[in-house]
Order: sequence, then structure tokens, then C-alpha cells
Amino acid sequence: MAIELVKSGLSQSQTAKKLGVTPAAISQYIHKKRGIQSPKSKVYRQEIKNAVKKLCDDAPPDELRQMVCNCCHLLQKEAEDEICGK
Repeated sequence: MAIELVKSGLSQSQTAKKLGVTPAAISQYIHKKRGIQSPKSKVYRQEIKNAVKKLCDDAPPDELRQMVCNCCHLLQKEAEDEICGK
């Protein structure tokens, strides 16, 4: 999500404020020193793009939490499917 926010035109500092992390953390995500680096499904990537759009449109905090939960659930399901050979 951090990378997509920066790609959308936000600075690393603006992205950090929106996500509640430090600019250093954003830099680490961009340089792939932080976060899961496995390939992501098309569904997950689309969910991230939707979340980024809503973040840029200043969605309410409850909606943002739900979007983050949705992204996490998608990652968990993909990991389970990979382990189970689905």
C-alpha cells in the first residue's frame, strides 16, 4: 500500500502520515527491506488500488481499517491456498 501511495503522487512523508508510520518505514517498503515480498494476486493488487484511492480521497478511519483488514484476509487466504496446493 505504501508503494502505491507514493506512486499515486504522495511524498514519502505524506504517505507515512496517512499510514501512521515513519517516513523511514515508507522508504524501507519502497526499497523492499520491509514487508512480504511474495507475488500478489490480481485480486489483492486491485484491493490495494481501491484502498489507495480511498486513502487519497480521505476516507473515514473506520473505512480505512476495514480496507486494511480486507487486504490482510486476502493475503492470509492466498498463503493458505499456496500451502494447501490450491
